[in-house]
Amino acid sequence: MTAGGDIAGMERLAIRSDQDVVRVRQLVRTLAVSVKLSLVDQTKLVTAASELARNTLVYGGGGTVEAGRVDNGRRIGIRIVFADQGPGIPDLDLALTDGYTTGNGLGLGLSGARRLVDEFDISTEVGQGTTISVTKWCR
Repeated sequence: MTAGGDIAGMERLAIRSDQDVVRVRQLVRTLAVSVKLSLVDQTKLVTAASELARNTLVYGGGGTVEAGRVDNGRRIGIRIVFADQGPGIPDLDLALTDGYTTGNGLGLGLSGARRLVDEFDISTEVGQGTTISVTKWCR
């Protein structure tokens, strides 16, 4: 569930290659530093963003990411939205289960990313794609 908030200065990047995944990590690190997330929270957010960007590329066939500062009046943080027009996720509950994978990975991408952030929202429809929004708040 997201607590809302005003989003400032959203930056948008295409995710079409491994190099774009690197750019996503760099953007998220820069944003995390700018709102003064702790080093631990910076690392958690960058790790989650990296996993989700890779999923967007590998499973979604590429897509976009938008990231920016969010302010809900009580605290500030970073919100990142990943979107693709890929095949969607046929069984979301299964996909969010630790250890489940359709590829060669460890099966920790979605469930791991969800644990690393404060808010995690996912919308998916078979044949239409997937959108994932994550937020990490300053403590």
